[in-house]
Amino acid sequence: MARATFEELLEAGVHFGHLKRKWNPYMAPYIFTEKKGIHIIDLNKTIAQLDQACAAMKQIAKSGKKILFVATKKQAKDILEQHIKPTRMPYVVERWSGGMLTNFGTIRKAIRKMTSIDKMGEDGTLNTLSKRERLQLSRTRAKLDKNYGTIADMTRVPAAVFVIDVLKEHIAVKEANKLNIPTFAMVDTNSDPRDIDFVIPANDDATQSIDVILSKVAAAINEGLEERKNSKEKAKASKEKAAKDKEEVVEEKK
Repeated sequence: MARATFEELLEAGVHFGHLKRKWNPYMAPYIFTEKKGIHIIDLNKTIAQLDQACAAMKQIAKSGKKILFVATKKQAKDILEQHIKPTRMPYVVERWSGGMLTNFGTIRKAIRKMTSIDKMGEDGTLNTLSKRERLQLSRTRAKLDKNYGTIADMTRVPAAVFVIDVLKEHIAVKEANKLNIPTFAMVDTNSDPRDIDFVIPANDDATQSIDVILSKVAAAINEGLEERKNSKEKAKASKEKAAKDKEEVVEEKK
């Protein structure tokens, strides 16, 4: 698993925290110093925490479970989608719908409705409706897709939640904690890390900082998925070989 280097994080500005007066005291263990009124994050601790988080996410991916990524702030949305969409992990970049985790059954109903509208289009049912009804369904489908399209494949509550900006996504963190779902997050110096299981101390405002952290996270997930794929192929080959050996033994006995 490729580790982030000190120079790489430094160049991306991962070490820049918030103004000293805006800090959260619980972030003190991750702060290296203060410069010109701005807190500087200890990148050695960022590397250690990022390694730990990536190792955990790799194992989750390897086990075939899902990690839900949440980043609705403007500077993080596109970057998250760029890195996470190829991994086929669910993600939320538009807005967090209250109850997305704690009321997951209702969310699944909305996703099933979206799927139902798609089927109506495929089997020709939509063509039997009036123009007004088709327009209404089209608008409903577009709205559902905007809110839930990126989590359509999430058939059950995720095994973990990854958040960018703990303050902005506090509802998602609260819901995950309520359900005892492990939480991963980029945590800046103005945030409270106590509700996060895997804290990655980092600048959560700069696009370069978000990009470098997510690139490592996505790489770890892809490694886990690749190992899962290889493990399945080996198990299948082993099973086929065992069946073939059994057939040969039977033939010999004849």
